[in-house]
Amino acid sequence: LCLYMGIQHFKGHKDVVSCADFSPNNKQLATGSCDKNLMIWNLTPKARAFRFVGHTDIITGVHFSPNGSLVASSSRDQTVRLWTPSIKGESTVFKAHTASVRSVQFSSDGQRLVTASDDKSVKVWGVERKKFLYSLNRHTNWVRCARFSPDGRLVASCGDDRTVRLWDTSSRQCINIFTDYGGSATFVDFNSSGTCIASSGADNTLKIWDIRTNKLIQHYIVHSAGVNCFSFHPSGNYLISGSSDSTMKILDLLEGRLIYTLHGHKGPVLAVAFSRDGDLFASGGADSQVLMWKTNFDSLNYKVLLSRHRKRVTPDPPPHLMDIYPRSHHRHSAQNGTVEIHPIVADTQSGDPQVVEVGRVLFSTADVRSHDSATSRRDQPISSLGWTHTRPREEEDEDQHERLPGGMTTSREEHSGIPTSLNSTLENIVQQLDILTQTVAVLEERLTLTEDKLRTCLDNQVLLLQQTQQIDGSDQEAEGQSL
Repeated sequence: LCLYMGIQHFKGHKDVVSCADFSPNNKQLATGSCDKNLMIWNLTPKARAFRFVGHTDIITGVHFSPNGSLVASSSRDQTVRLWTPSIKGESTVFKAHTASVRSVQFSSDGQRLVTASDDKSVKVWGVERKKFLYSLNRHTNWVRCARFSPDGRLVASCGDDRTVRLWDTSSRQCINIFTDYGGSATFVDFNSSGTCIASSGADNTLKIWDIRTNKLIQHYIVHSAGVNCFSFHPSGNYLISGSSDSTMKILDLLEGRLIYTLHGHKGPVLAVAFSRDGDLFASGGADSQVLMWKTNFDSLNYKVLLSRHRKRVTPDPPPHLMDIYPRSHHRHSAQNGTVEIHPIVADTQSGDPQVVEVGRVLFSTADVRSHDSATSRRDQPISSLGWTHTRPREEEDEDQHERLPGGMTTSREEHSGIPTSLNSTLENIVQQLDILTQTVAVLEERLTLTEDKLRTCLDNQVLLLQQTQQIDGSDQEAEGQSL
């Protein structure tokens, strides 16, 4: 029996907590908020917390690099920042998306970043040279989340077009599309072995797909409102989800059932994250709270298990015991036998931690905006989000959705009574914009290649000049000796 207990309560954010991630050594927790600040919480008692200031709009995603030396954050201000998680508060700015950036993640080798945006694109960045690499453009609406596979060969993305897409990073092509959603696909991620992806939806569902067979193998309907986020346990055997119904659910993936319902937040749960060793998980929500929970998943040595997963590098390895089971597609609904937990959060700190405000920009990469600076109204910063207990994880634009009782949303176009001719005209405009977006993405890649070639030419010219100078110097010495 695995027990969950809220053990720590972090106070420092002044608005909705939208994202969270643990450092690789499990000594720090990073959280982002609608208050535009990134917080780094040191998990040792009485340690100081750092507030990083720099973003000009809400922070939507946060992720530690594999070695813990950097923290990446994404924001509605259309930028991604790389922070040094120390009191120096230094940051580097990437600015290439033309709309809100919804998520950010490092690859497992720490060499690349993947970002998802409301400009309908997924973009990949080089971390070392701090430059844009390429775009993945096939989504037809806002992209909410993008994640690398553990080996970095694939990218999974999902969005408001109600699809989950799988991309090959070598060919940069979409190799599969999963389309079984009654609403927006809100979050996506790979399990630790990279054999399966999970995705959540605004239609209250959580689905798990085997990407080797391209089949839906598990389908959970355990929440009463949209599922905003989830996190795999490092073993791959458990999953925690957060929902607009203000609860978190713990799923046993091997047995295919719900085992715990956790209460602790007042309002939607917008962020959940397991620590790298699986002993802790954190949650954040619309109540501005950050809670840290303790688990006792200690019956297996997960480091050994993960090393076994990494050794499985064949394209289609045979199933084994630790693969998600059962493999047949069936729905899982909430059961009466599950355990409801209403924790009394014990704050182990004597008072709130001392918060040190830091943050300054080292330098900014070139702004490679691919559209005119005049963007549509949905791309403009929103100073007040008006979150309520029924809002989903990512605030929905009022032009796109209307709120219904229970936290669900519906498209206005379904009942707005707009004439068919106007709808047809708008669809044509959207199609033309999609073509324009793809054209600009191609131009971006060509500009990047041109920049690399120019740099190579300049380097060659410098070498030629140096060689010419050396030859001239040798000739002068020879003439001096002959005289």
